[in-house]
Amino acid sequence: MVNCLVVDDEPIARKGMLEYIEQVDFLYPVAVCKNAIEASQALQNNTVDLVFLDIQMPKLTGIDFLKNLAEPPLVIFTTAFPEYAIEGYELNVLDYLLKPISFERFFKAVVKAQSYLGLKVKRDKLITAEPYFFVKSNQKLEKVYIDDILYVEALANYVILHTRTKKHIVYMSFKGIESQLPEELFLKIHKSYMVAVNAIQTIDNDEIILDGHILPISKSYRPTVMERVGKLLFKR
Repeated sequence: MVNCLVVDDEPIARKGMLEYIEQVDFLYPVAVCKNAIEASQALQNNTVDLVFLDIQMPKLTGIDFLKNLAEPPLVIFTTAFPEYAIEGYELNVLDYLLKPISFERFFKAVVKAQSYLGLKVKRDKLITAEPYFFVKSNQKLEKVYIDDILYVEALANYVILHTRTKKHIVYMSFKGIESQLPEELFLKIHKSYMVAVNAIQTIDNDEIILDGHILPISKSYRPTVMERVGKLLFKR
């Protein structure tokens, strides 16, 4: 659920925005404010993910209000004045909706907000997660840093963790370690190989090269590999 705050000095605009919000199942309006002073109080009293912020308001404009926020939530400007667009983007607002706002344009903006917030949650989980784990190898508990892993290789009832400095042979299933490594950081390229995305140096036809190692991409996994890498490919 995305908690929303509406800030606009025009009653009709506030009513219209609230009606739009109520039509989208992943949005929840925590407060509706008629000026920046009320909005400041609302931010203190509520958890707010997204603000629909008018620009031209008495006493304190939406732009000045946003500049004064130490840790602003996600912001979508709602205004009848297109000349503020450049300044809005300089303030890293997510979107800029020109009044009168159609529901189609509103929905496009909030879907973008939902996607952005979802990615932020995933990123925050990665940041707060421990950067290492322990495995039992050669009768010892060995610390393995996630960032050091180049690839994982299946070997009968064992897996081999190939890191930048050494190998760890671990008695566990390939499926077991696959389920525990962060899917955002690793990519399965073959029934017997999983690679760290950040370690990939070259993809050459049906092979992946990373730190001097050449691994095969199986035919069944190639579409998944190319889809994942395609998201990171610079376009013309």
